[in-house]
Amino acid sequence: MAKTYFKSIPELTHLFANADYVDVKSIETRKTLREFLADFLYYSPAWLTALYKIRAVFVRFLGMKQETIDGTPIQPDDISFTPGAPCHAFTVTHGKENVYLAVEHVADHLTAHLIVATEPLDNGMNTMHVGSIVHYNRWTGPVYFTCVRPFHHLVVNKMMAAGQ
Repeated sequence: MAKTYFKSIPELTHLFANADYVDVKSIETRKTLREFLADFLYYSPAWLTALYKIRAVFVRFLGMKQETIDGTPIQPDDISFTPGAPCHAFTVTHGKENVYLAVEHVADHLTAHLIVATEPLDNGMNTMHVGSIVHYNRWTGPVYFTCVRPFHHLVVNKMMAAGQ
């Protein structure tokens, strides 16, 4: 259902083309899209910081570097929906206020797209659909992502709960 919801937004359908990996999850909340994004994107408990440090060691074996991520919390009004604007570890590619935000991170090994779209419900709640789309850029992409995929599910679920 959530994947179908994303496909109902014409500006986003091309992101799914030839994807090597697609994961879509949904959660209900009373928050607006901006409020959800601020808590979701900037979720950084100590265990996640430690996991990211372990990742730094792993990526060196694949000849990659780990980039620094600014985990400073932001206010919902600070989130940009303007293409090209920075958004945490990503760059905004598409955005429509109160509807969706699509961001990407391009690395040598893969390109990751993250989409968050809000679907208003009749009861005053919103369903937040979160999509992760991965395109491999070279042989290290599937090697890397196969190793981190179980953590990806854990992290995204925890981020969504924080956004809720």
